[in-house]
Amino acid sequence: MSMWWSLHLRREAASVPLARRFLLGTMETAGVDPDISYDLSVALSEACANAVEHGGDRWDAPDTEGAGDMSGPRPVQGGPSGQYRVTAYLDGEKCRIEVADSGPGFPARRTLRTAAQPAVEPPAAAQSPAPCPSAGQPPVTAESGRGLGLIEELADHVHFANRPGRGAVVSFDKVLKWRKGALLMVS
Repeated sequence: MSMWWSLHLRREAASVPLARRFLLGTMETAGVDPDISYDLSVALSEACANAVEHGGDRWDAPDTEGAGDMSGPRPVQGGPSGQYRVTAYLDGEKCRIEVADSGPGFPARRTLRTAAQPAVEPPAAAQSPAPCPSAGQPPVTAESGRGLGLIEELADHVHFANRPGRGAVVSFDKVLKWRKGALLMVS
């Protein structure tokens, strides 16, 4: 059994719970184990929140001909930069989710991480109470910046990619577990 769906959403905070509920409803109907559904829904929420926050408006050069108080670049509203796309694939025993936006993309340090290649952590004696921001991790007191790491922890395989001139894509997948008697369970 396989199925897929795709949503084109506005870069607004209200779109995040909409995408999450859509995924949870699909998983419930298919008969996916609630713990797996929850992990995927949290990862999806983080990816969507990232697209809403950083998905990027296009920027115009400053208006130098009598703009009054309009100094510096300003966003151009509308068009594809005001949207992002969520696509989910349930194929066999795996669910793959992609969230694509039209922002500036990820820094070069984001690469593929799989369950077989967990994030490298220093020995316990070398760990500090708060991760060093220069090492790519936000400080413990930061109000944001943990979403991509959370996706890495919740999914089996994660890939962060840039689409040159077109934004960023977060792709992640997870092996599915099924409830007993699931309607769409893989035989």
